[in-house]
Amino acid sequence: MITGLHHVNILVPPSTLHLATAFYGTTLGLIPRPVPALQQGTLAWFDFSEDESGQQLHVALGRPDIDFTPEARKADRHPCFRVGNAEKLKELQERIWEHYKRGGDGAPMECDEPGTVGSGHQGVEYPKRFFARDYAGNRLEFSL
Repeated sequence: MITGLHHVNILVPPSTLHLATAFYGTTLGLIPRPVPALQQGTLAWFDFSEDESGQQLHVALGRPDIDFTPEARKADRHPCFRVGNAEKLKELQERIWEHYKRGGDGAPMECDEPGTVGSGHQGVEYPKRFFARDYAGNRLEFSL
C-alpha cells in the first residue's frame, strides 16, 4: 500500500514561477529539477535533497480570482517540512527571516521571527517548529 509521500503541490500566481526558484531554490535550498517538456512554463519542481528519496515539491499556477483572494492567503492548510536537527531548523528560520526583511524576488510574505514565540499552537505536544508564508501566501511549517 502507501509507502511514503512522493510530492506536495502548491499554487502560485501566473507569471511567478521564477520567484519560486528564488524562494524555494535559493532561500530554502531545495534542488530545482526539470519538468516534463509539455509542462514547461506551467510547473516548477524541486527535490527535497540530493538523496534518492524522490520526495519533491511541485509548484503550479493557480487561479488569481480563487486561489489568491485575501481569504485564501490567510488559510491554515499547509505542508510541513521536516528539518534534520534543531541547529539546521534555526539556521533555516534565520535565512527565511532575512529574506523576509530584505524583500526582493520571491520574498516571503510572513515569517515567525527567530527567538520569539511562533505563530502556531503552543504546547508540549508540538515539536520545535516555525511558520512562514511564501511570496504567494502559501503557509509553510518547518519542524523537527
